[in-house]
Amino acid sequence: MARLYFDGNAELIRDRTIAMIGFGNQGSAQALNLRDGGFKVVIGNIEDEYAGRARDQGFTVYSIPEVVKHGDIIVMAIPDEVQPEVWVRDIAPNLLPGKIVIFLSGYNVYYGFIKPPKDVDVVMVAPRMIGEGVRDNFVNGKGFPVLIGVANDHSGKAWDYTLAYSKAIGAIGRPGGVAVESSCEEETVTDLFSEHTWAGAFLFLLAEGYNVLIENGVSPEAAMLELWASGELIAITKAIAEKGLFAQLKGHSTTSQYGHLTWGPRYVTDDVKRLMRDAIRQIKDGTFAREWALEKMLGYPVFNRLWDEVMKSRVWQDEDKLYRVLERRK
Repeated sequence: MARLYFDGNAELIRDRTIAMIGFGNQGSAQALNLRDGGFKVVIGNIEDEYAGRARDQGFTVYSIPEVVKHGDIIVMAIPDEVQPEVWVRDIAPNLLPGKIVIFLSGYNVYYGFIKPPKDVDVVMVAPRMIGEGVRDNFVNGKGFPVLIGVANDHSGKAWDYTLAYSKAIGAIGRPGGVAVESSCEEETVTDLFSEHTWAGAFLFLLAEGYNVLIENGVSPEAAMLELWASGELIAITKAIAEKGLFAQLKGHSTTSQYGHLTWGPRYVTDDVKRLMRDAIRQIKDGTFAREWALEKMLGYPVFNRLWDEVMKSRVWQDEDKLYRVLERRK
């Protein structure tokens, strides 16, 4: 069993300047949480719309090289695929000994795309939810789960810093919050595994279910509302989180329970099991990381083609019509 932590001493970093590199989903949420908690936060960003948003929120924005000089704690909140380039160009030349570098995922450290110096603390605090959830939970007085790890303990206090930062952003020390002792490797493998297996399959399974319902005379509106557009999935996933994966079935009708238990296992075929094991193998041996690095270098041709195919699909086109009528999309 992993060690679980429910509180930390945020005062360890109370007097430190926290330099948030990036003001996207996670960066903005964590920066706002930190500021609301009385911590000093400055933003490092290129001059784009995110820099403008940070200034609109009242933050001081520096260039990334400058913010690294100002900050005692450097938080890497920019996307994984751009971090190595930014690290080499803007961060490493300005990173003085004794500073603390916090990664929000283990990806670049695990795969060796970033090799921090040995004279800084290198830690990971990885929220298990999107930035919107990080912010909403904080505002509502709730905590949230994070995976924590240490890649380099220069000061001898790196584990304490992971808990201090977890407390400062509101993850622990609040109801529902927990920090799980982990590592850059474990975080990367589990995160990518979710994205490459059930999460992606879930979207395309719903899309195929939509096609089958349409083929059998169901209206697009009824099909989408049944499968995802009603928001029932939110209630189900909330029940899973609170009650457990299968325990939440007790909240369904007996007819629903029987359908879940008889038909659910049939979709977990030998081919599906093989695909899941292929996915984790390609994550652990670096095949996916190399593929994604090449995709970026070539200008994202496969990524853009796949998005184009999705947006041309019937499910996207029909959904767009319904969501515009419901005023969920402009």
